[in-house]
Amino acid sequence: MTLAVFPGSFDPLTNGHLDLIQRASRLFDQLIVVVGQNTSKASVFTPAERVAFIEASVQDLVNVQVRIEAGLTVDFMKQVHATALVRGLRNATDFEYEQGIAGMNRALAPEIETVCLLADGRYQFVSSSLLKEVAKFGGDLSKLVPPAVATALVDRLESGRTRD
Repeated sequence: MTLAVFPGSFDPLTNGHLDLIQRASRLFDQLIVVVGQNTSKASVFTPAERVAFIEASVQDLVNVQVRIEAGLTVDFMKQVHATALVRGLRNATDFEYEQGIAGMNRALAPEIETVCLLADGRYQFVSSSLLKEVAKFGGDLSKLVPPAVATALVDRLESGRTRD
C-alpha cells in the first residue's frame, strides 16, 4: 500500500488545495492531509478549524484522512510509514521553493520521494494573501474557496480576529 502525505497550512483551504487532494487521492492508496503551522505568518483559522473545513470538503474521498501535526514533515512521515510527499506547484517561484525543501527532505529521509503536482490553471494565481485581501474588501470568493470557507473568512476578517 502506498501512503502519501500532503502537508500545508491550508489557511485558508482553497479550491486549488482541494483539486490537488482529489488528484493525489487517485494516485495513492492512502493520503494524509497534514495541517501544519506557518510560523512566519499569523493564522486566520485555528488548526482545528482548518481540519474541519478539509474534512467537510473531502468526506467523499474514503482514502483521505486529515491530521494536525507540528514538527518536521519527514519525521511524521516516518512515524506513519509514508513514502511519498505531495506538493503543489503554481509557478516557477513555487518550483524553486519546493526544490529546496525537497533537497532538505531527501537529506533527512532519503527513502521519502517528493511528488509535485502542477496546479490547475484555474487556481495558479490563488494565494492565501490574495484571498485574504479579496475577502477583506468584499470580493467574490465563490470560485476560489469552498462556500463554508468563504463565509468564515469574511466573518473572521470583518471581526479583525486572527488565530495562532
